[in-house]
Amino acid sequence: MELISRSVVNGPSRAPHRAMYKAMGLNDDDLSKPIVGVSSTCNEATPCNIHLGDLAQHSKAGVKDSGCTPREFTAVSVSDGIAMGHEGMKVSLVSREIIADSIEIMMRAHRYDALVGISGCDKSLPGTIMAMARLNLPSIFVYGGTILPGIWNGKQVTIQDVYEAVGSFEAGKIKFEDLKNLENVACPSAGSCGGMYTANTMACISEALGIALPGSASPPALSEKRN
Repeated sequence: MELISRSVVNGPSRAPHRAMYKAMGLNDDDLSKPIVGVSSTCNEATPCNIHLGDLAQHSKAGVKDSGCTPREFTAVSVSDGIAMGHEGMKVSLVSREIIADSIEIMMRAHRYDALVGISGCDKSLPGTIMAMARLNLPSIFVYGGTILPGIWNGKQVTIQDVYEAVGSFEAGKIKFEDLKNLENVACPSAGSCGGMYTANTMACISEALGIALPGSASPPALSEKRN
């Protein structure tokens, strides 16, 4: 089967295209191989995505080991946990479509042959998976993993406990100092919100759909299994 990337890098008329690739350190051997897009939603907007750049590097190494040439790019990602409760929440659902659109645009514009999609937040998981369905190219999904629980007053806590504690504070059941102490320890690391919300449920669904490796949904973000 003819690789779609050949329409970009093969033949005398594509010398300018190859020159652009060579400006990024690639050579003719790299360009003779299948070209695989490695998409992540890495950013500093949310702990769900802050570590995805590292996963992208491991994915690129795996792509190279398989005899292909990786090309990394990123898509936006909005954190519901930070966007909610104010004007920002109006753009959260819209961001899912933008994520899907941006991945599809990059893949179609550069005629990559396959896709590794890495994401770790409520809208970035379905957005990435939607792009894979639209593209109908060989694709694999990689989840960034859930956050580890924090410890407060001798028990495990998550971001949900912080939301509930806001209500307790407003009802006069706990002091502001208690709320602040909980806030400081509830989210101790990178990873998606600790609960069966959209990120973790979509990660499970990605396995059921067959676009993620079996067992890839459950290890936490900081687990060595993710490397």
